[in-house]
This record gives sequence, structure tokens and C-alpha cells, in this order.
Amino acid sequence: MSTGAWSDLGRPPLRPAALRRALVVPGGLWTDLRVVPETGSTNADAIAAAREGAPQGLVIVAERQIAGRGRLGRQWESPPRAGLALSVLLRPTVPPARLGWLPLLAGVALAEAVRRIARIDAYLKWPNDLLLQGDRKTAGILAEAADGAVVLGIGLNVTLREDELPRPDATSLALAGAENTDRDPLLRALLRALADWYTRFAEHGGDPEASGLREAYIFHCGTIGRRVSVDLPGGSVLEGQASGIDVDGRLQVTDRFGAVRTVAAGDVVHARLDTSG
Repeated sequence: MSTGAWSDLGRPPLRPAALRRALVVPGGLWTDLRVVPETGSTNADAIAAAREGAPQGLVIVAERQIAGRGRLGRQWESPPRAGLALSVLLRPTVPPARLGWLPLLAGVALAEAVRRIARIDAYLKWPNDLLLQGDRKTAGILAEAADGAVVLGIGLNVTLREDELPRPDATSLALAGAENTDRDPLLRALLRALADWYTRFAEHGGDPEASGLREAYIFHCGTIGRRVSVDLPGGSVLEGQASGIDVDGRLQVTDRFGAVRTVAAGDVVHARLDTSG
């Protein structure tokens, strides 16, 4: 029995040459696209490249990632060719105060790509987890700074089966009934949307209002309007209704006293939706 890239016919390998022809184009954001069979962490690889002076626009995609890192130090492993695990290297020239919008920008691009290619309702949990039916997580984003660069890592569950899911509240595009689970057009759509939003954001000096980014994020965000519990740094918990996103990308939560509090970092839990009646 073959154990190569085609050993699981439902999970064909990506086509690096075709992807480069389509995405690494004159005048475009992407300057190099590397597809590797396996790595520990694409973010770690991209950070190492940044420290060696790699230019903006490097994309590293792994067919299998065995030591992926998520927010709050969480680790995860992806089965071969069952998802998209990638990192992009950016060297933004926007004011430092606006850099916090970059992972939210990646979330918008991811939501747009999944909706367009997989034709499935996908929405964001603040700041940038991608959720599908029943608030089940199918993707996460991790932004890390390195020597003046920003690396955005994205992990998307595409064809994972139930017994391969990393946690009980996770899902994949296939399990959620996506019309298309071909990773090639998903990756192309994601990188094109990411390039479009990043270019627009940069051209407007990192202004989330003028670039349209804040409006787009609010459109795709499923947290706004929900009852939430936020585990804050330091161990305290904030409960209330998520009421908005401010100009700095922070979550606004209206507590039980009617006061609006802003959250710059925290782990958000959505209250269960009442489906009775």
C-alpha cells in the first residue's frame, strides 16, 4: 500500500508550481510561496526566515504540521493534507498602534474565502477564530512579531474526520457540509483576499475605518450581540453582552450595570444560543 502523497485519494497534495504561477505575480504582495511536506510550525519557519532578512510576501504552507501553536500557548497537530496550515511574512509600515488589526484582517480574509469557495456560513469569534454551525471552531489565527516583521499563521480544518478533531468543540469544512473542500482554490482565495485587504489597509495608513476593515470585520463577527464570558489576563472574568468593536479592534462588552468595557486580550466564550420555542 502506498504511503505517499496520494495514499489518501480524498486528500490530494497541493500543486506548488501551479500555486506559484497563480499567486506570485509581478506587482503582487506574494513574493515567494513554499509548500513543504511536513514541519513543526509554519510560524516558527517564517519567523526564522524573517530574522534572516526574508522580504515581505513569503508564504510557507505545510502539508502536515506536527507542532502547531495557537493562541494562549495551545498546541495542535494536523493530519497530512487534511487542512491548510500556512504562515505569511509581512513587513507593515503602518503605525504600531494599528498592528493589532492584522490578525483581525486575516480573519476577514479567511471568512470571505470559506464563504465563497466552500459555500458555507462561517463567522468569526473575536478576535479571529473561525466558527461554523453550533459555534464549532474550524480555524484559528496566530500573529507573532519578529525583527520588525509580523508573521500571520492560519490553520484551517478542511477534511478532518470526527475522530481526527483536536478538541470536542472543533469541526471541519467537510463535517459541516461544505460544497467544496478542494484545498487548492481555498488557498488561492484566502491569499488573494488577504493580499487585497492588506494592500487596502496599508494604503490607508492602517486606518480601519477608511480602509473598510472595521466594517467588514463587524459584518463577519458572530460575537457581537451575543452574551459572552471573557477570561481576562490575570484570572478575572467579564460577563455581559458583546456590543461592538472599537477603532483599535478591541471587543466592547456591556456589563450588567450598563457600563461598556473594552477588552484588548482575553478568551471569549459565547453563551449557548436558545433554540427552544
